[in-house]
Amino acid sequence: MKLFLIALSVLVFTACGYKPSSHYVKNVFEDSVYVEVEVDSAEPENAPFIRDEMNRLIYTRFKGHVTSKEAAGSSIYVTYGGSSYFPLAYEDGYVTRYRVTVRVNFTMETKQGTLTKRIASRVESDIQASSITSSTLRVEAIRKGLEKALDEFIAYVSMKGVMVEEQKKLAEKKGTTSN
Repeated sequence: MKLFLIALSVLVFTACGYKPSSHYVKNVFEDSVYVEVEVDSAEPENAPFIRDEMNRLIYTRFKGHVTSKEAAGSSIYVTYGGSSYFPLAYEDGYVTRYRVTVRVNFTMETKQGTLTKRIASRVESDIQASSITSSTLRVEAIRKGLEKALDEFIAYVSMKGVMVEEQKKLAEKKGTTSN
């Protein structure tokens, strides 16, 4: 039964023309990518996290590699735009749950030119009575928001890649019908 399900899932994915997002990203980005993260003076501890996550995404999702600015075929500039907090629940006059909105700006220099994308992601989190625990939970909530923003960025780039591929197919189709 297990072998049947594996065979069926392989058949479904190959029959429907499924292609991973890395296939479509190649239509937008070169294999070598330069990443620059602008440090926010209010929360500088998030810059290394954003850079590490961007590098990981380039390796795992783009199937590319991070290089120097001079050797790169494409560039991604990430600006952490800060975060804001909105209380959601109170207990005895104190906030016990809040929503964090994390803002990240992406500027991409790609095969198609310069693209800009602003992303605001939201994460809900609890607050503990201990200030040390609350501080840790605050940083975790910001990082979850940053992860969501980076995932949304990957989806955006993949969608741009799908559009580029469709434009190429349309251009090829027009080229063959006009001859």
